[in-house]
Amino acid sequence: MAKIFIISGLSGSGKDSVVDGLKKAGLDYNRVITTTTRPMRAGESQGNPYYFVSERDFKEMISKNEFFEWAVVYDNYYGNRIKTVKEAITGNRLVIFRIDAQGARTVRKKITDSLVIFLIAESLEKIKERLVKRDQDSPEVIEKRLAEAEQEMENLNQWDYVIVNKQGKLKETINQVKEIIEKNFN
Repeated sequence: MAKIFIISGLSGSGKDSVVDGLKKAGLDYNRVITTTTRPMRAGESQGNPYYFVSERDFKEMISKNEFFEWAVVYDNYYGNRIKTVKEAITGNRLVIFRIDAQGARTVRKKITDSLVIFLIAESLEKIKERLVKRDQDSPEVIEKRLAEAEQEMENLNQWDYVIVNKQGKLKETINQVKEIIEKNFN
């Protein structure tokens, strides 16, 4: 049976960087790739880090019950298709979901023995700094992300592990997450 780990966290906490870093650090895992309607950003491609589809196509997939879980997040649809989840969890494998807090809650309800590693930054000011620096969201979206982050900071006790991904310490964060996964994957 596969062991499910969920890497989640606040906007700007480095979720994608940590997941990519785990692979580079030699961790062998299957990744559940999320489908989204959000526009592709510079450096992204189909399947890396998402499957990109139109809103019309996403809604059609919803109507056909193709999603294991889905939600609207910051005005875009995100979801994990049943087919993608089934492909990832075959065999005695380590499986990683990289999803937002809302998705983490849903997956955890459906896969009760999954383990959530939640990433945060040192402060809300650092999150704002990271979001502004990456220059991918409008000021309005950044404000929404900050409001959501502030709310999520009040619910940290619901996660199995909370890791502070400090500025300039990504390698240490990746090693911490890798150690947690290796300790819990048996």
